[in-house]
Amino acid sequence: MKRITALVLLAMLTFVTPLYGAASAPKMLAFTNQSSQSFIPVGVLKGYDGIKVQYTSAQKKIDITKKDTKLSLYLGSKTAYVNGKKVAIKGAPFKEAGNTYVPLQFVSQYLSLKITWNKDTSSVVIIEGDIAASLPVLSGSSIAAANGKPIITARKSFKVGSRTFSAQTVTISLLHPNVELDVALAGNQVGKVEDLRSIAKRNNAVVAMNGTFFDAYTSGSYKAPYGYIVGKGKLLKDSPADKRTVFTFDSNNLTQLVPGLDFKDHFLQGKSTGAIQAGPRLIVNGKVSLDVKKEGFKDPKILTGGGARSALGITKDHKLILLTTGGATIPQLAEIMKQAGAYQAMNLDGGASSGLYYNGSYLTAPGRQISNAIIVKLNK
Repeated sequence: MKRITALVLLAMLTFVTPLYGAASAPKMLAFTNQSSQSFIPVGVLKGYDGIKVQYTSAQKKIDITKKDTKLSLYLGSKTAYVNGKKVAIKGAPFKEAGNTYVPLQFVSQYLSLKITWNKDTSSVVIIEGDIAASLPVLSGSSIAAANGKPIITARKSFKVGSRTFSAQTVTISLLHPNVELDVALAGNQVGKVEDLRSIAKRNNAVVAMNGTFFDAYTSGSYKAPYGYIVGKGKLLKDSPADKRTVFTFDSNNLTQLVPGLDFKDHFLQGKSTGAIQAGPRLIVNGKVSLDVKKEGFKDPKILTGGGARSALGITKDHKLILLTTGGATIPQLAEIMKQAGAYQAMNLDGGASSGLYYNGSYLTAPGRQISNAIIVKLNK
C-alpha cells in the first residue's frame, strides 16, 4: 500500500498557488467530461519527486518534464509534443476554477504514473514511486456546472413502509471552491458543552450539525465525548479500540466513512483533516447495510428504539447530505438516507442532541448543549 504523507499533500497545495495566482486555493480534483475524458490539475504533478511544471502564459504553453521526458501542451489544443515529436491527444488542456487541467491518460502514460480508481469514494489515486495523491472526481459538462450551488436546504418527506417521515436536509457541494468543511469543539475544549448555534457563530459557520456521542448525563462539568475527533488536521480525541464508523475528510473535502479500527492508520498517513466517530453505518455503496454488532453497539434496542435522529450521507458526486428527522428507528433512518440519495451514510448522535443550524437559525433545534459539531463555512 502506497503511503500518503501530510507533508506531501501540503507541498502540492503550496506549489499550486504561485502557478495560477488564485485568490483562494481551489479544490484539487479530477474532472471527467461528457466524452469520458479525464483531466487533473497540472499543479498536482509538482508534488512528485523529479517532475517539474512550467507555464508560459504568452504561448498558453504547459511544459512538464521528468528525467529525459518533456511533454508540451497548449491550452485549447489537441496537439501535444513528446520530446519535440507531435502527438494527438483526445482532450485539450483547459483552465477553470483557478486551475489548469491536463489530460490524465496522456500525462500518466508518458510520466509512468500508476492510476487506480476508487468507486467507493468516487476518487482517483495517482501514484509515482512512494508518493500517492487521492483526488475526488467530478463529472459533467463543466466543473462549475457539476458543483452547482454551494448549499441547498429543503424539507422533504420520505415514505418508509406504512409511515411517512418529515425530514430537514442541508446539501453541501463539497468541491465548490468556497466550501470549507471542519469539526468544532464546544468551548474549544474536549469535554465542554455549548449550544450548537453558539458553536456555529463562534466559528463563522453557515451550517452546523451535532457530531459524536458524549456523556450528556454526568453530573460533573466534564462531558466526555466518545470516539475519534479530528479538527484542522489535529487529533483532538483519541479512541484506538473503538469500532464505530468514522466520518473523515481531507483538505480537498474528499469524504469517506472508515471503520473505527482502521482510522488511526488513515490519520497517521495524512489522509484526514477532520473527522468524527459515531455510527452505526447506514448505507454502503448505495445499499442499506447495518451491522451494529460489528461496530460494537451493545444496546439491544439499538435497532428498534425510535427517536430524534441526525445522519450524514455522501453522494457519488461529492455532495454532503445533513439530515434530521424525528421518531425513526435506525433501520428506518437508513432507508430515509437511501431515498435522500446517499451513496454512503452513517448515524450521528441523536435524541436531545439532534440539531441542524443554517445561516443564523435552527432548522432543527437541539434539546441540550452538545459536545462537538460538523461545521461548514463559505469563504469568499
